[in-house]
Amino acid sequence: MRAATLAAAAEITRLGAGAVETGAAALVKLSSDWSRMSPVLMEKVPPGRYVADVAVRPRTGDDVAAILAVAFSAGVPVTPRGAGTGNYGQATPFDGGILLDLRGLDTVRVNESGTVTAGAGARLTTIDRAGRAAGRDIWLFPSTKHSTAGGFLGGGSVGTGTIEHGTTTDGFVTAATVAPMDGSGRTVPVSGAALEPYVHAYGVTGIVVEAELATDARREWVACYAAFDSYRALTDVHRQLLDLPVRPRLASADEPALVPTLTTPVALDPGRYSLRVIAEASTVGALTALVRGGGGNVVAVLDDYAETDRLSGMSYNHPVWFLQRARPQSPLFHMEIGGRPLWDDPDAVRACYPGPVHLHLELFGHGPGAMLVAEYRSEEEVLAGIPRLEAAGLDVHSPHQWFVDRNVGLVLDTAARTDPKGLLNPGKLLPEPPSGARVNIGVR
Repeated sequence: MRAATLAAAAEITRLGAGAVETGAAALVKLSSDWSRMSPVLMEKVPPGRYVADVAVRPRTGDDVAAILAVAFSAGVPVTPRGAGTGNYGQATPFDGGILLDLRGLDTVRVNESGTVTAGAGARLTTIDRAGRAAGRDIWLFPSTKHSTAGGFLGGGSVGTGTIEHGTTTDGFVTAATVAPMDGSGRTVPVSGAALEPYVHAYGVTGIVVEAELATDARREWVACYAAFDSYRALTDVHRQLLDLPVRPRLASADEPALVPTLTTPVALDPGRYSLRVIAEASTVGALTALVRGGGGNVVAVLDDYAETDRLSGMSYNHPVWFLQRARPQSPLFHMEIGGRPLWDDPDAVRACYPGPVHLHLELFGHGPGAMLVAEYRSEEEVLAGIPRLEAAGLDVHSPHQWFVDRNVGLVLDTAARTDPKGLLNPGKLLPEPPSGARVNIGVR
């Protein structure tokens, strides 16, 4: 395979379709992501175990189409990559071949309709900045905001903006340009319902080289910090945030065990429960009344938009990583869960794994989600807790597997046409998910 890949890389160089990287250290870095957050994945896909033969960095959609045509002819697998901020090994090149580094496709333009069109390699920070300068807010962005648009659409799901707008598959993408792996050397426009098999599909149906993203009229967002003395007081307010006149862009909450590791600009009491909200400025009064009425206090309200980005960087799985970093001698794992038992019966949730068990909460449009954090002993123990969580009334998504886990039947049918040789991101698309894989965290 390496000889075929090198020959394909030589042809790509001759065509001028992309810069080719063959350095060993660079290839190890480009072939790895943040799957180190999972002790299960660190045992299976540690950095350096699976490495691409070459990396290629195109600059245009036509470059991508040309690269895929060369690879198709040579029978060389291609694995797409953005900024490498994914957590599940989705961009691991299991079969070597070409690592397609899409960061060079970084164009951004705001359309007259108000949507934003971005290249696959454009950073969400850049897209957000361009949108706000034109009076628009993009619907969603991930907690790692320097992620690329293509990486977020291909492997992400929810993030800042989810409370109001749902997931990346709920209308966030209004149109896209896709390069199929069918030997045609072309790109094709996709819109409407036809987008479904290309979003959150890890690139197995085709490479999204450009996407048009939905926006709202720009709002003024502020970063609010509050604290409570008990989990019950915290969750009583957390659930009422859905009733604010304008729903928050984000609402994260943590138990005291996670609070000292948070990267906050304000001092937080490590003995209290932390609530952090990106709120629309006009709702701060109502939010303050909710917090005080629930027995808490508002620690700070920061109106610098940059502070909302900082707050977003303490959401979803980031507090898990902060806690892991603070306790390197004690391996921890997390499980992504969703459902009202997180508000109503947290003890039943914690009982699904041996203690101590901690919960980092997020808010969705219909209820709570969480990152459950516990001590890691074995993969078997991690998987054994999943049916217990489901029996407790929770939806579960395991962050310890790399398989396409949404619309699998549709993705399989599409890939049969767009990637007939199975060369796109091999190993990520299976007819049936393996034991332990779960398909959602209750955010639809």
